[in-house]
Amino acid sequence: MVEPIFITPYFLDYVLPLVLVFTLIFAILQKTQLLGEDKKQIDALVGLVVGLILIAFPGPRSIVVLLMPFLAVSAVILLVFMLLYGFIANAKDGNVLGDYWKWAFGAILFVALVSFLLMITGYWDFVWDLLFRGRGGQIFATVVMVVIIAGAIIAVIRGGGSS
Repeated sequence: MVEPIFITPYFLDYVLPLVLVFTLIFAILQKTQLLGEDKKQIDALVGLVVGLILIAFPGPRSIVVLLMPFLAVSAVILLVFMLLYGFIANAKDGNVLGDYWKWAFGAILFVALVSFLLMITGYWDFVWDLLFRGRGGQIFATVVMVVIIAGAIIAVIRGGGSS
């Protein structure tokens, strides 16, 4: 059976890192105009040389290849968070929610997103056991109680108006 071109090792290990590094170097050189204005050919040549040097060395190439899935997953997680937070905090008609409500809903959304990520990656049981079983449960309960007390103190100090 013939393997699709997009999942062959040569494509994943050589072509994609070359194109990525070439594009990044070219864009940086174009934006900064480091080599002069209207020097697209020189910028492209420098980007190509840096990309070819990258794929010639296995160590840096493997770092780039291994970082890209992390970048993609992180970008998707950030996109989902920003979309959901936009539903909560960004009203066109004015400030519907107060700043404290935005922070509260943002914190709830953050905890929900982290919990969901832990569940779908299979680390939920490990984190649950770490936080709530044995010695970890006592430490977690103590930290939560200290945070609640500190929050109450801050609320009393900030909420107290001038008499």
